[in-house]
Amino acid sequence: MRTRIILGALHFLRAKLVLALCLAFSGIGFSGQIAQQNSELFEKAVESMRRGDLDSASEGFAAAVKASPNFAEGHFNLGLVREEQGRFGEAITSLQKALSLKPGMHGANLFLGIAFYRVYRFESAISAVKKETSAYPKDAPAWMWQGVIALAMDHPEEAAIALDKAASLAPDNVDILYHRGQAHLLVSKNSYEKMFKVDPKSWRVHQVIAQANSEADRPLDAIAEYQEAIKLAPTQPGLHEELGSEYRGAGKPLEAEAEFKRELEINPSNAIARYKLGVLAIDRGDGAHAKELIKAALKQKTTFKHADYNLGRAEMLIGNDENALGHLQKATASETDPEVLQQAWFQLGIVYRRLHHMPEAQQAIATFQRLKNEQAEKAQAHLNKIKARQDAEVAQPTDTESNPQ
Repeated sequence: MRTRIILGALHFLRAKLVLALCLAFSGIGFSGQIAQQNSELFEKAVESMRRGDLDSASEGFAAAVKASPNFAEGHFNLGLVREEQGRFGEAITSLQKALSLKPGMHGANLFLGIAFYRVYRFESAISAVKKETSAYPKDAPAWMWQGVIALAMDHPEEAAIALDKAASLAPDNVDILYHRGQAHLLVSKNSYEKMFKVDPKSWRVHQVIAQANSEADRPLDAIAEYQEAIKLAPTQPGLHEELGSEYRGAGKPLEAEAEFKRELEINPSNAIARYKLGVLAIDRGDGAHAKELIKAALKQKTTFKHADYNLGRAEMLIGNDENALGHLQKATASETDPEVLQQAWFQLGIVYRRLHHMPEAQQAIATFQRLKNEQAEKAQAHLNKIKARQDAEVAQPTDTESNPQ
């Protein structure tokens, strides 16, 4: 079962929850519930749990519930210890007893569900955790576990809904983000598989295959699939823009330009096609047309990658160096692509020189050279690591060498 791999990754999260819940119960009052001696037993057991001494904690909680069988918190904590010890059957019994005494106890249904999950009783697990998310809808770990269990039951759509909810409550939790991604990948995979079965000759099938080829850096294969999709749906919005992007990536600017123009004939509101036509205009030195296209695209869609860099280049081509300066300064401050950032500094240096700002020009070119050197050093270090690993593998003796017959 693919979701079993989560257990090690989630151990810390579960241990953290166990500790938090133990601490929450460590301050309760015992007057009228258990004698002072049993109160001390419980407190010592909580302290043992805090230290990670599971055996002592187990003995303490067991003694507390033996002396006071109706003490719900004692059964709850005993269940937590049993779960940490891997004694899941006993954990289930203790947690169920706690819930029978105090049905609304926060966390009890969650850990009961986890215990059921660990013994592959998924129906019981999902039922318990759903009670937790229903009673405590802002409990992100409970929603996460509801999603994890749904994945184990091969219900990715249900899992995705629960994990989306968990992510909305704890947007920076890496475990939640991981499982959410897995759920959505499975939803996508199942959707595509169903699509292939329903209509294997659909243009959508070719589009999906083309997109997969594009992501795998196989532009020629992607081009072929987009062409097949267009044969089946020649006026489908988006297809010509995607094909144009592949042509541009394959170093075929004329074909790319033709596809972007065709896209705008079909869908004049496609800002991406218009922006990419502007970038192609820069490549062929037509700054005025590039500026017109990029500005128009930005009116439709306010953000594009490398927009300031490309506008700066367009302004340089038509001699508007003051305008170019502003765009390139923004690009050097905000650009995240290392190669584009380097070029932004280089072009900024040229603009400064044209404007007779020589100290700034020298500084910009020096920054360009520094960034270029740093990138070269990183690339070399990466190559050295690969070579060292390969050398180590070659140096390993073969089975024949290490076990001569």
